[in-house]
Amino acid sequence: METIKLWKSVESAGTGNPADDFDPYLELYLLDGTQPARGAVIVCPGGGYCARAPHEGEPIARKFNELGFHAFVLQYRVSPYRFPAPQRDLFRAIRIVRSRAEEWGVNPEQIAVLGFSAGGHLVASAGTLFNEVDAKAGDAADACSQRPDAIIPCYPVISFSREWGHRGSGENLLGASLDELEDRFCLSSRVTADTPPAFLWHTATDGGVPVRNSIAFAEACWKNGVPAELHVFPAGPHGIGLALDYPEAKIWPELAAMFLTTTCGFSARSRA
Repeated sequence: METIKLWKSVESAGTGNPADDFDPYLELYLLDGTQPARGAVIVCPGGGYCARAPHEGEPIARKFNELGFHAFVLQYRVSPYRFPAPQRDLFRAIRIVRSRAEEWGVNPEQIAVLGFSAGGHLVASAGTLFNEVDAKAGDAADACSQRPDAIIPCYPVISFSREWGHRGSGENLLGASLDELEDRFCLSSRVTADTPPAFLWHTATDGGVPVRNSIAFAEACWKNGVPAELHVFPAGPHGIGLALDYPEAKIWPELAAMFLTTTCGFSARSRA
């Protein structure tokens, strides 16, 4: 499996401990052949902005390969790094994939970002904050747009509020600034008509991140005229990834693939 670094040098986490420094990178899961160009999915594992869950990385990429898409897994910066480090990493990854689209057989206008839990907050950030975060690196990729063409937040953290959000993710992303910035990072309030089409799924019994997070973001999309699809499955705990042990929920990748091809016009390799 090929990997590529996102940045030319490692940015310090600022703690004074070199063990805390992390050099973010992309893992490539490319389909064979570069023609015709196909859609791609950049996967962001969850982990509360303090870790990156392995079961929400490679297995997801390989599943979307099976569904006909190129895939990438983003190993992005987490705590003790703070905002905007994770967001910069994702925007930089989008620019890199676009800049090398011809080489990799990717349609540069068909790049989706998919993330779980706090990774879902990250991809929802990509769909709402793409005009606010600078992810330029002084190379050819800077000329490419960092706005994704679709977003797939999976049981996402959308709010950091005490009432219905996930406070821990907010503490890890914003640190001491959480109370001051909480409203700014309630991403359902940041949706506009320019937000990319969104596919969301959640379970009604998620005890880690309440389903209200997905509902609020989907409602904001519909209010702003953004195509959005929401599936709330009846049962399953937080963090179930491919949901293989949950018969109702395990169809979510196929539903997401159908959303990408039908609603968003993505091209996928035939599985025939």
